[in-house]
Amino acid sequence: MNPLSRWMMLALLLLVGGCASLSSEERARASSIAVQARSTVVDCDRADRCARDSPLRALAGRAFNESAPGQPRHYATILDEGEEALVARLNLLRSATRSIDLQTYIFDTDDSARLVIDELLAASRRGVKVRLLIDQLSAISDLQVLGALSSAHQNFQLRVYNPTFGKARLNYFDYAGSVLCCFRRFNQRMHNKLLVIDDAIGVVGGRNYQDDYYDWDAEYNFRDRDVLVAGPEARTMAANFEAFWNAPRSVPAERLNDVGRTLLEGGAPRMPPAEFRRPERVQRVSQEADDTAFITRSFVDTALPVASVRYVADLPRKHRRERTGHPRDGQHVTEPQLDRLISEAQSEVLLQTPYLVLSKPARQLFADLRKQPEPPRVLVSTNSLAATDNPIVYALSYKYKRRNMRELGFNIFEFKPFPLDAPVDYRNLLPDPIAGEYPEGPRGLLGGSAAGSNARPPGSGGNNAGTRNSGDGNGKGKGNEPRINPRTGSAYQNARERRRANGSEVDRDLLRTETRPSFLGSRAVNKPLPVTRSGARMGLHAKSLVVDRRIGVIGTHNFDPRSENYNTEGAVIIDDPVFAQRLADSILRDIHPQNSWTVAPRAKPPVLSGLNYSVGKASEALPILDFWPWRYATDYEFQPGPACPAPLPRQHPDFLSCYTAVGDFPEVNVGPKLLLVRMLTAFGAGLVPIL
Repeated sequence: MNPLSRWMMLALLLLVGGCASLSSEERARASSIAVQARSTVVDCDRADRCARDSPLRALAGRAFNESAPGQPRHYATILDEGEEALVARLNLLRSATRSIDLQTYIFDTDDSARLVIDELLAASRRGVKVRLLIDQLSAISDLQVLGALSSAHQNFQLRVYNPTFGKARLNYFDYAGSVLCCFRRFNQRMHNKLLVIDDAIGVVGGRNYQDDYYDWDAEYNFRDRDVLVAGPEARTMAANFEAFWNAPRSVPAERLNDVGRTLLEGGAPRMPPAEFRRPERVQRVSQEADDTAFITRSFVDTALPVASVRYVADLPRKHRRERTGHPRDGQHVTEPQLDRLISEAQSEVLLQTPYLVLSKPARQLFADLRKQPEPPRVLVSTNSLAATDNPIVYALSYKYKRRNMRELGFNIFEFKPFPLDAPVDYRNLLPDPIAGEYPEGPRGLLGGSAAGSNARPPGSGGNNAGTRNSGDGNGKGKGNEPRINPRTGSAYQNARERRRANGSEVDRDLLRTETRPSFLGSRAVNKPLPVTRSGARMGLHAKSLVVDRRIGVIGTHNFDPRSENYNTEGAVIIDDPVFAQRLADSILRDIHPQNSWTVAPRAKPPVLSGLNYSVGKASEALPILDFWPWRYATDYEFQPGPACPAPLPRQHPDFLSCYTAVGDFPEVNVGPKLLLVRMLTAFGAGLVPIL
């Protein structure tokens, strides 16, 4: 296609997509409507802005008081459980006395997100300066909500990062047009997740603002992790937020074409009333956020005093590659720091990433590590096909299992969709995704497994004293049979059971995945695949690193090409052996056989094993037509017994005696989906740079 045809096609796509820009005069008028509609009423005249007393916020005061010039003091708490991570956020928002800065990639309008929005607006009304920065691609697309937030209060500001085509809500034609005109810019996303309160305490990690990050989704939830840091390093977080807030790509929502048009046509809209799907759950976490004893037990008593804390994060200048022509000319911040930590490892690297697709520099990094006289052990926790929210990315991870294991020395553990001992309140995973809520009292099993009990299995780990997994076995009926809805026997219930007979499938059109190619469409085209058991399942989303049980890292970097080349990322690096061990324990819990399968080489066939390996290796190297069916490795399930009292590494001579092969895609209700995975394995290598 010649340049003229290309631009004509682009113009047609933009016209069909309804992308006509507002004039400068219209944009100014829309902005004026929003500004004039903003309330100036402040409900509180106290110096502390009527902030709630919070032992968690007080932790920051303690850290500053104990700090000295050149000797900062911090307290760090790992937020492992989803709902508790939401409680911590609510408590911090209510404790703010001066400022709230919130930066995120995905921001929905479901129960958890709406709860946070309401708290942000409440803080602004009592006099706190609130700034909300969201990425365009995966954040709020409801124009009424955006218009209402833009017009809400003089203390509340909302900006949208990198709004391609100058709009908040995109359609298919916008995605198609982005391929023609501005593919790289369209894919340059702000993947940072940061919450800073009063420049004194901050939260960094993988969680976005959507129910499935807080164990509130009825079908699929993320196993994620944040770290809460109280102390002087919060000022570094605030400075990084400031850089993004003032970047040219951060645009006030009211100045976007579609939001501005909404304001021009109907004036400043009112915020739609909150219609919570589960109001009793919202009430519960709201009460817990005000419960001083609960906050102390869950987040303060578990906080660790740490001295060496660094917040490293990319800046918006990372997205200027097209101007300088030098992609690594001082623009990357997060990736080089993490690479340096890995390259200096002496004994062990614990890596947790949901998307195990390595870039060339990352492969070289681990290859150099492997060449050391005594290379460190590398343990990798990642998703299985049954657990992942992004089957396209998994297909590429599957393609290169042999290389990752044989050449890079990885010990890979794939997260199960129904983990038995995840850091989660299992009661949150049990609502009926079709029939709605069960009545008060026990609910059905998680996927029909033993995880239906709130109690952890005997001897299971856990570091957070506030975790609410202990209980009296709610969720089980007699003989461990699931309790079901009283509608049993009705046509509705019978239809539900028939539909569930073949397993669990994610139906709702949510934007869960963070790594999808932009040209696939504006809707959630990447969905978790159907699995063989029913019930709400989980997928790994945590991005963490532990080096030599001395340095711990929690952040947003997926250790993949997209994180390196397209997204801006951030992470907290804590050089402290006690913190590192606690983080390591959390990751090791995720790779325990109750929660993950072990990836290991297949048992060698009696004949032609060398030929099979050679042909498989050659097929893997092909950019296309990698259809060799006998892969180097597969998944294994641990079989405990008198001869196998504890899990073994795959290199152990008794490994095959204690583990049973469960196939390449265990628990996936494959059917025709197997063809998709094999096609992507064969033809998808070209997608690696944007995955």
